[in-house]
Amino acid sequence: MINIRAASTLRLFVPIRGRPAPEVKWGKAEGEIKETAQIDNTGSYASLVIENVDRFDSGKYTLTAENACGVKSAFISVRVLDSPSPPTNFIVKEITKNSVTLTWEPPLLDGGSKIKHYIVEKRESTRKVYSSITTCNKMSWKVEPLPEGGIFFFRVLAENEYGVGLPAKTIEPIKISEKPQPPGKVSVVDVTNSTVTLAWEKPEHDGGSRISHYEVEVAPEGSEAWSVCASVKALETVVTNLLKGEEYQFRVVAVNEKGKSDPRQLVQSVVAKDLLIDPAVRPKVSTYSVQVGHDLKIEVPVAGHPKPTITWTKDGAPLKQTTRVNVTDSAHQTTLTIKDATREDGGMYSINITNALGSKDATIEVITLDKPGPPTGPIKLEEISAESITLTWEPQYDGGSAITGYVVEWKKHPDTHWMKASFTNIIDTQFRITGLTEDCAYEFRVIARNAAGVYSHPSQSTGEITAKDEIEAPTATMDSKFKDLTVVHAGETFVIDADYAGKPLPEVIWLKDGKEVDKTTQRMEVKTTLTHTILTVKDCIRVDGGNFVLKLVNVGGVKLVPVNVKVLDRPGPPDGPLEVKGVTAEKCYLHWNHPSQDGGASINHYMIEKRETSRLSWTMVEPKIQAISYKITKLLPGNEYIFRVTAVNKYGVGEPLESEPVMARNPFTTPSAPSTPEASAITRDSMVLTWERPEDNGGAEIEGYILEKRDKDGIRWTKCNKKRLSDLRFRCSGLTEGHSYEFRVSAENAAGVGKPSAPSEYIKACDAVYPPGPPNNPKVTDHSSTTVSLSWSRPIYDGGAQISGYIVEMKESADDDEVKALEATIDGFTTGEEYSFRVIAVNEKGKSDAKPLATPVVVKDITMEPIINLLFDTYSVKAGEDLKIDVPFRGRPQPEVSWKKDGQVLKQTTRVNVLTSKTSSKIVIKDATKDDIGKYEITLTNSVGTKTAVISVIILDKPGPPSNIKVDEVSADFISLSWDPPAYDGGCQINNYVVEKRDTTTTTWQIVSATVARTSIKVTRLTQGTEYQFRIASENRYGKSTAIDSSPVIARYPFEPPGPPTDLHVVHATKYGMLVNWAIPASDAKPAPTIEWFKDGRELKPTAQLSFKHTFESTSLFLKETTRLNSGTYEVKVKNSLGSACATVKLLIQGNI
Repeated sequence: MINIRAASTLRLFVPIRGRPAPEVKWGKAEGEIKETAQIDNTGSYASLVIENVDRFDSGKYTLTAENACGVKSAFISVRVLDSPSPPTNFIVKEITKNSVTLTWEPPLLDGGSKIKHYIVEKRESTRKVYSSITTCNKMSWKVEPLPEGGIFFFRVLAENEYGVGLPAKTIEPIKISEKPQPPGKVSVVDVTNSTVTLAWEKPEHDGGSRISHYEVEVAPEGSEAWSVCASVKALETVVTNLLKGEEYQFRVVAVNEKGKSDPRQLVQSVVAKDLLIDPAVRPKVSTYSVQVGHDLKIEVPVAGHPKPTITWTKDGAPLKQTTRVNVTDSAHQTTLTIKDATREDGGMYSINITNALGSKDATIEVITLDKPGPPTGPIKLEEISAESITLTWEPQYDGGSAITGYVVEWKKHPDTHWMKASFTNIIDTQFRITGLTEDCAYEFRVIARNAAGVYSHPSQSTGEITAKDEIEAPTATMDSKFKDLTVVHAGETFVIDADYAGKPLPEVIWLKDGKEVDKTTQRMEVKTTLTHTILTVKDCIRVDGGNFVLKLVNVGGVKLVPVNVKVLDRPGPPDGPLEVKGVTAEKCYLHWNHPSQDGGASINHYMIEKRETSRLSWTMVEPKIQAISYKITKLLPGNEYIFRVTAVNKYGVGEPLESEPVMARNPFTTPSAPSTPEASAITRDSMVLTWERPEDNGGAEIEGYILEKRDKDGIRWTKCNKKRLSDLRFRCSGLTEGHSYEFRVSAENAAGVGKPSAPSEYIKACDAVYPPGPPNNPKVTDHSSTTVSLSWSRPIYDGGAQISGYIVEMKESADDDEVKALEATIDGFTTGEEYSFRVIAVNEKGKSDAKPLATPVVVKDITMEPIINLLFDTYSVKAGEDLKIDVPFRGRPQPEVSWKKDGQVLKQTTRVNVLTSKTSSKIVIKDATKDDIGKYEITLTNSVGTKTAVISVIILDKPGPPSNIKVDEVSADFISLSWDPPAYDGGCQINNYVVEKRDTTTTTWQIVSATVARTSIKVTRLTQGTEYQFRIASENRYGKSTAIDSSPVIARYPFEPPGPPTDLHVVHATKYGMLVNWAIPASDAKPAPTIEWFKDGRELKPTAQLSFKHTFESTSLFLKETTRLNSGTYEVKVKNSLGSACATVKLLIQGNI
């Protein structure tokens, strides 16, 4: 048996003898010999050479020699040591809605080594890269959990000691699905003598595969002979050809590509006969209110069979329908829609429904809310003084809803601007205005506000009023003891009193720490006469200490008399709030302030405690800390905590300050709701929905959207999209003609699905019925000296048909431009002229009303220096993934955009592209590599100026290999190595290095250490005299680099045995002996040093003028024909494995040489 490593060269040489010369043939027992094999046959030998062998070259080779005397054969077994071939019989054994079971058999070729294990991998059909699932020793594996409806490829690879072999793959993609669950509740919609209309709900789970259709089965009552009577895709069908008076039972089956579900049967059997229902009308409420200019929609449920006729009247007269007032009827309700309501739309509305069984009536009152009338005057003036005035007035017309308040405004002469006199709502019809300036003239007026939130016009002005009065500023006298700090112990009573005076008589107010003393507190008592005031605090506690102020106020001024009181007690709680910052799944930071009430003594320290909200007991975190911030660790992810901090002084432990509950989790949440979906392109069975991104993505990228719909007659929301939506637009099909639907959309990120948007209005699935409504919000987006650019929004109502285009009309022009988009640019204008525009929507039923632009447009150029709005200044992406760098910008005229990378013009390739629009420039890098690392510079230039911004790009990948392996020290049982870090670190820190060794007589590498943190290592436990080779790889969080190999090095002592003695001779000889002398050996086995000469720091090399001579004990430098240029500082350096030394000498060449 011949063993040979893969990628080596196989040489088979066989001597041959025979007469006559035999004919020689090579063969292989199992298969053919490679075409690239070199075969050389002579009369004396035969050879077979195969270069770069692999696992398929293993086998039994035969050599046959034949001549006239006979035939001889020889067999040579060859085993190529390689990674194994692919596993065999790789099949998918079982599929469920969230798992796949894979089985396989061992590979035909094990590569000459026992299979260690198998590697199972998967790949989504939309991705290019496989990801590892598991490493196992079995030959089957159940892959779970998998997303329902996902599409995957799978593969399995065998691994032996020589590496990972070739994969066995699934040829076709595998969809994770099974047969669906039964449909939801089955209900009867309508019954006649020959038909039954059935409806049902979708299955809760479709098995991971789209429902292709539903089968409706029928059987006579009491029979099990079921037969298919309908096959439909919708959730409703009409079963026909029934016999009048017969009783039937029905059931529904859902079908997808995996098969049929279990049936869902109608709870009760149905008799085929006409259904008779008395008419009924049931308004939800009897009164509706709407503000003038707003829209009103009244939906009234109705019932009756046969279908009743519905009639609306207003104030006893038939309701006249216009483009503004519309009535729409459906099977179960009638809807009145009033757009841009006016005061005339208020009144009593009556509804009459009639069928063959009778009629019913209902009445609804509509109240229109308008501006109230201004308060009536004249406004009365009372109690005028130098700094205040009191106004009174009478209310007027309330605008259809009760007056809820008033706003008083004033104007100080000579100013011309009116200002609010109060920023709070005034309920009464009387108000006192303070803060006036003496001898200044003022005017006042009043505005009413009603329950609809509408303000009236201002009342008539009061005319000029001058503020003036006789005043005497307040004064106060107090005992001198209150000038110093007043100290009392907790539980004692203290009294503060003072005499006061002033004209008019001042108002007496006692303040504590800036706030008025609460007179309702039983422990505090304030007694005031015309000349004296007393504040008494009984059984004082810590909170009673502080800064007390006696405040005297009249029109002449304010008098403040401070008194400081200290109550000796335990401290109060630390000043809040107790801030919890930097919250992650395992830690957070607390911060608080020193207590404002220290109890009359300095704070010694603080105690910190925590409590899970699900428990009642507190746990001590830190019993003694003097700082006012602290880092808390070892939190349990997902648990909710409350923290509290307590101050301690020499009088005891104070009251705690608690934080709000905090969840220990990473700082991102589900996204906010997207905008309300808008419908367009409406047909009888489909419509297109569009929406805008959510304002807040929750701190993580939006991964997709979920669109849901709800039939007006149903109560459940159902998904419109089976797969995750990445676009902001979706065509919803499979709708039932004549049914009305509302839609909502939710965004999803890494934290989950966010809140849904507000539902849209109910939209009826039908072909075009009316012309569309007018476009919304026309506005000017741009204009120049000859052009104007306009944009607008789609009409709220498209008339039931897709908007086919828009007509833009310009005043003073007979030409109309028809466009398909929601914007248009019109040219050919005269610079400086003023123009007006309006927009009309068009569908297949006609044109809408025109929507004019709010203001005319003056045609002129706009100039703006370029502005760059960088979203980020640094981007990082994993190698192999795509990177998009989007840079929004503005500028007029349109700026020219250029990109550079590391100072050079960016070269675009099939992998690197620049896409520039009017508002942004985007770099798209596909399959990013480390060559894409660098500084990207964008430059915008127009006639106004130039702007530049720089963006850094980091590619996250496994690092490059280390470099420059050096052998620092060699001995008999160890070798010290060092190396340089890799030039490319993969965009992140190098975690460790992996060092391996091998005996050069083998091909097997052994790991010395896989956790080397520094760039050096001492490899021990080596065998003296063995030649070793080392290889080193660097590793970061993204993987391990390729390895770099060292030169072979022999483990031995850094010195040799001594040489033989020299000059051996006999000095004297007799018959009894002799005297022998010798000299010391030429080499004493010291490690021979390396010697280097330098001049002025530069290494010297031998030349015709310069030479060196080295011995075991000295080194010499020789210079021939010296000149002054040879002057300088000469240095000699010697080095061996035991160390190094150096010496310097200065040489000065003098004379005229």
